[in-house]
Amino acid sequence: MTATTGRAGRREWIGLAVLLLPTLVLAMDMGVLFFAVPYISTTLAPSGTQQLWIMDMYSFLLAGLLITMGALGDRIGRRRLLMIGATGFIGASLLAAWSHDANQLIAARALLGTAGATVMPSTLALIRTMFHDPKQRQAALGAWGGVLTAGATLGPVAGGLLLDRFWWGSAFLPAVPVMALVLLTAPALLPEYRSTARTGRFDLLGAALSLAAILPLVYGIKTLAVDGWSPQPALALLAGLLLAAAFVWRQRTAAAPLLDLSLFRIRTFSGAISVNTIAMFAMMGFSLFTSQYLQLVKGMSPLTASLWSLVPSVGVGAAVGTSSALAGKVRPAVLMGGGFLIGAAGFAMMTQVGPHSPLALILTAAGVLAAGTVGTMTMTAEMVVSAAPVEQAGAASATSETAVELGSSLGIALLGAAGAAVYRHQLDGALPAGLQGEAARTAQDTLGGAVTVAAHLPGRLGTDLLETASTAFTDGLHVAAVVGMVFALGAALLAYRLMRHLPAAAPDETRAENEAAPEAVTV
Repeated sequence: MTATTGRAGRREWIGLAVLLLPTLVLAMDMGVLFFAVPYISTTLAPSGTQQLWIMDMYSFLLAGLLITMGALGDRIGRRRLLMIGATGFIGASLLAAWSHDANQLIAARALLGTAGATVMPSTLALIRTMFHDPKQRQAALGAWGGVLTAGATLGPVAGGLLLDRFWWGSAFLPAVPVMALVLLTAPALLPEYRSTARTGRFDLLGAALSLAAILPLVYGIKTLAVDGWSPQPALALLAGLLLAAAFVWRQRTAAAPLLDLSLFRIRTFSGAISVNTIAMFAMMGFSLFTSQYLQLVKGMSPLTASLWSLVPSVGVGAAVGTSSALAGKVRPAVLMGGGFLIGAAGFAMMTQVGPHSPLALILTAAGVLAAGTVGTMTMTAEMVVSAAPVEQAGAASATSETAVELGSSLGIALLGAAGAAVYRHQLDGALPAGLQGEAARTAQDTLGGAVTVAAHLPGRLGTDLLETASTAFTDGLHVAAVVGMVFALGAALLAYRLMRHLPAAAPDETRAENEAAPEAVTV
């Protein structure tokens, strides 16, 4: 089969398996550090802001560079870009595994994000060009979405299993053999694809603006949330907004823009992007709270906590199956809106979790939350790639993945920052008498720091610190849950409004309306 005609054959289906390997790694890398946070806090002693950067730097650089790399892949070849990214991911994973301080780990996570941005657009875009039959493409995209969900679920588990036997850096090492296998098999199993329709010089200014807009925005949001008002983060936030506006202006006026903004005039495309962003915001934003609660409040080992974290996946599996079964009978607007309402119910349950609550409460709440949000995402990948013309598959894929990564990163950053701000406020003046100096500052910075300090305190003093810090942490969890619930309710209304024009099952002719073959070079 070529990339422009016919049904997929054996080579394409085996090639799909190759594309799913890096997809799995990238999804796992989002959560593989969740259970490593206490170990990193103990070993590298990051500040509260550094801890958030360790978690977020990978995702924000990945999001900031996806559009740039998607456009680059259209020019130099999507398979080539995938292989370059796989090579870089191996090197960055090794650097992260043996980091000696927090700043080095943040830098390694930045390199991982850069490498990941070269891999991710190629996976979805190559699926779009390898599978032109609507039914085959839907099956391929279903497998792709399933692997993303599995990776997000297995990432914390893999991290927990490794941390139970090895040092925290081992959480980065599973990516090395997987990416090596991609390098070995991609040349034989994946077709090369590069568009000859893309003319003009590469938009380097647009690439710089796409990245420059994200980092100051994130810095400003997180610093203001954690440390309170000060001029520097406020100016950074303003600069980020101005740079974002400059990026949009550049894409409207450039002769060869990175992103064709007319894609957003396709209502199905823009609606699916919006739904994906908010769903990932809700789901990933609360994963970090759940993992820290199991370890630091309930006192579980990483392995035990990671295994318990599999329990909510039962609800996710049921939601995905139910959503797929109903997709041909119920309109997407109803399914997506209903999914967000279920997610909002999960957030409401989270507001009842306390330091001494039964384990079943937080696991049930996490399951309900994840089931609702993941259920909304089962249809969006197919909507994105089918709504956009095939010659813009790279841009559409990169935009969709940017929304996913940005949504999950903003969830971790904003909900995490809200929780951290409440934690620090609640401990201000509430630390046990006798705890002073550096130990007091460490305990007030993060719950992981409080657990470390408590382990070195005598008798009742350590117990009192743990009780106070755990209560402050769950207070922060409650505030973050309320914020998440508001977003979920708003998303339910948004999903219904943006998707209400879609029927329960679009006929193949509708899905294939943009199937005109691109001007491309395919090997």
